[in-house]
Amino acid sequence: MATGFTLEGDSPKGSIQGILERLEEEHYIADQAIATSVYMALALGRPLLIEGRAGVGKTEVANVLARILNTNLIRLQCYEGLDVTTALYEWNYPKQLLRIRLDENVSRSTEEKEQEIFSEAFLLQRPLLAALTQREQAPVLLIDEVDRADEEFEAFLLEVLSEFQVTIPEIGTIKAAHVPTVVLTSNRTRDLSDALRRRCLYLWIDYPSFEKELAIVHAKVPGISETLARQICRFLHGAREVGLEKVPGVSETLDWATALVLLHHNHLDREKVEQTLGCFVKDAEDLQRLRSGVLEELLEKV
Repeated sequence: MATGFTLEGDSPKGSIQGILERLEEEHYIADQAIATSVYMALALGRPLLIEGRAGVGKTEVANVLARILNTNLIRLQCYEGLDVTTALYEWNYPKQLLRIRLDENVSRSTEEKEQEIFSEAFLLQRPLLAALTQREQAPVLLIDEVDRADEEFEAFLLEVLSEFQVTIPEIGTIKAAHVPTVVLTSNRTRDLSDALRRRCLYLWIDYPSFEKELAIVHAKVPGISETLARQICRFLHGAREVGLEKVPGVSETLDWATALVLLHHNHLDREKVEQTLGCFVKDAEDLQRLRSGVLEELLEKV
């Protein structure tokens, strides 16, 4: 393992180059901008907001960061209608009901019984609360696709990220034992508030260059030939420029490369591409467009 990045207590001591090396050791092919953003997020203790195209590796930054820091990854997947209860905590009602039945013949006051069933022993921790109550080491908290959540939830999230504490009426205020390393991702399906953006460091990840994508394929798809890897990358770079409705990202590149290796192919031709279109085409109109003549144009360029 590279020694360019180490941790002393809660304070990162190392270099941007050290972060870059550690990312590459985990088979995440990064660049200077990504390594700098990760380093600054660790050094300053600030959340990192990552925006970019779908499938370009935004979520994987958090996964790799957790491995680098040798800590837990806690993921909150956002969606429309996500509420505070689902993200923070719920009461274990079956367990509470069972306890109430067991206590029916116990001589205790109603207040004492309520204090017991509304204690931490009956609390179901959801991702945000779990991230705040990690005792051994600060976890990495991934808030994935935050743009899919409602504006009301975003406002609540901003409060949590500002104070790293929450209040549960029946228990009181719970403050983070260790402030988590926070990574937020967004596909820009809606604009995030200025308040949330100001709270975070910002990183934009675009589709990679040809050489970077080629390096990613070699790192993630063992046994692929140089010829096939280059043809795949050239083909998909061209496909991203023909106006597809669902533009293939790096994740589709890796799916396609893996499928072709499993099928023991070492180069591209029309038949092989036709057989495996479903690895990177995810829309019926895009499929029709490729088959109506675009496919031949793309193959000519590989």
